[in-house]
Amino acid sequence: MQSYTIGQAARLLGVSPDTARRWADAGKVPTYRDEAGRRLIDGRDLAAFSTELARSSGGEEDPSYTSARNAFPGIVTAIKLGDVAAQVEIQAGPHRLVSLLTREAVEELGLEVGVRATARVKSTNVHVDRL
Repeated sequence: MQSYTIGQAARLLGVSPDTARRWADAGKVPTYRDEAGRRLIDGRDLAAFSTELARSSGGEEDPSYTSARNAFPGIVTAIKLGDVAAQVEIQAGPHRLVSLLTREAVEELGLEVGVRATARVKSTNVHVDRL
């Protein structure tokens, strides 16, 4: 499973590293230390926290995410695989994006809960890239 540093988690959550560090210090998101002593957050824990954070924020909008042709870097929080199609949910800061892809695309991109991904929105189309 992919893990994230405090700085990476902060970028994915759309907050400052200091805010992410305070959340970790308060036990709101679990961390562990690697061999080098850096604090890391497990991808599944970060996905769960980002979903919880978005629900509790009450839908406050960040003006930097208002363009219709924008990239929304975030973390995959859910995947529903069918025989041919898949539904992928990405939490990008306070924004929850859901996209329908082929199952093959999800497998080729290596998408799974806790992995960083970017939803690219243009008009009514959403393109998902693996970071």
